[in-house]
Amino acid sequence: MTTNSNWKKNIILFLTSQTLSLFGSSLVQYAILWYITLNTQSGVMMTISIICGFVPTFFLSPFAGVWADRYNRKMLIILSDSIIAVSTLILAVLFLMGYDSLWLLFVVSAVRALGTGVQTPAVGAFLPQLVPEDKLTKVNGANGSIQALVMLLSPMLSGALLSITSIETIFFIDVITAALAVLTLFLFLHVPVHAKAAQKQTLSYVNDLRLGFTYIRNHAYIRSFFIFCAFFFVLVGPVAFLTPLQVTRTFGGDIWRLTAIEISFSIGMMTGGLVMATWSGFRNKVHTMTMSCLVIGACTVALGLIPVFWIYLIVMGLVGLVMPFFNTPSTVLLQEKVEPDFLGRVFGVLGMISSSMMPLGMLMFGPMADVMKIEWLLIGTGLLMFIQGFFLLGNKVLVEAGKPVAKLES
Repeated sequence: MTTNSNWKKNIILFLTSQTLSLFGSSLVQYAILWYITLNTQSGVMMTISIICGFVPTFFLSPFAGVWADRYNRKMLIILSDSIIAVSTLILAVLFLMGYDSLWLLFVVSAVRALGTGVQTPAVGAFLPQLVPEDKLTKVNGANGSIQALVMLLSPMLSGALLSITSIETIFFIDVITAALAVLTLFLFLHVPVHAKAAQKQTLSYVNDLRLGFTYIRNHAYIRSFFIFCAFFFVLVGPVAFLTPLQVTRTFGGDIWRLTAIEISFSIGMMTGGLVMATWSGFRNKVHTMTMSCLVIGACTVALGLIPVFWIYLIVMGLVGLVMPFFNTPSTVLLQEKVEPDFLGRVFGVLGMISSSMMPLGMLMFGPMADVMKIEWLLIGTGLLMFIQGFFLLGNKVLVEAGKPVAKLES
């Protein structure tokens, strides 16, 4: 954990870099999503796009977790941003040359997913190097708010740009923001590498990977939490990916409607992040996570029942509001409970779970969305998520781990 007295300066530089990177990536993400949604209105095409955006992360995440524990985490983040920027630049040039087939979007989504696979465990493991442990909840909450603000602005700007210019312009903006993010990290953020990266590696790569899986299997909290996440990520697929298609079919295919649901969700998520940065949640972090699961489940059911668009937007905003109530405490618990030398591998496996379970769910839900109403899928998965929230509350290992540290030491 960090003892650097300049941690505030370092975290500002780091979050600035990540904000720039996320902003450009979000513009491209929405541009690709809407391009496919508006041009195909196909659940199968959306499922293919989602799989291309997740499966590479699944295969790379456990290996990237080892890299994050063995090597300089800052340089890994720089490398991943660079990979994403180069792939987007190539896509922009190909589109300008007239090659605008859907399969190109799928291929670039896969390459960008490889970059994400490297970046996610590196960022999760890097934060505790920058921030004192007692500040992790507030910093993670603030980071969630910043990300939500970007997600609020990017669909509006992406929608505006799509209406007045070509999709290639958005691709070039992503390249520029990624370059600025890389330069910020490379030139201004100077942080010593973590202890393991500074040492000569005595274990083979395969042994390091095996030790990571053994550590997770023997760690009661991590094992229980990852099992919970595996089921939850499957169920969250329809509300995460099929709601734009639902809105297009039920309320109309206007870009402003697609923009509105993203804005509503982002405003809620930004507000939730600010709440977590100031309130920090219940004393037991797992109680905060449980509340989030229950509300998300109930709101997902509501999204399948509501016939009025403005009420739909309010409920979508509520889903966004409670998301940080799960994400922030669960991330902090991992950063607190896991030994620093294993953080990369733990976040790598979490990335593998999140990047595999949602596409696996979409392999089922995507085709189903072409033969039945998406509303029925939302109602069914929402009920199951609500029920699963009580399993989280009833798991003694998770509840015990969520207690304040002082209570555990007494």
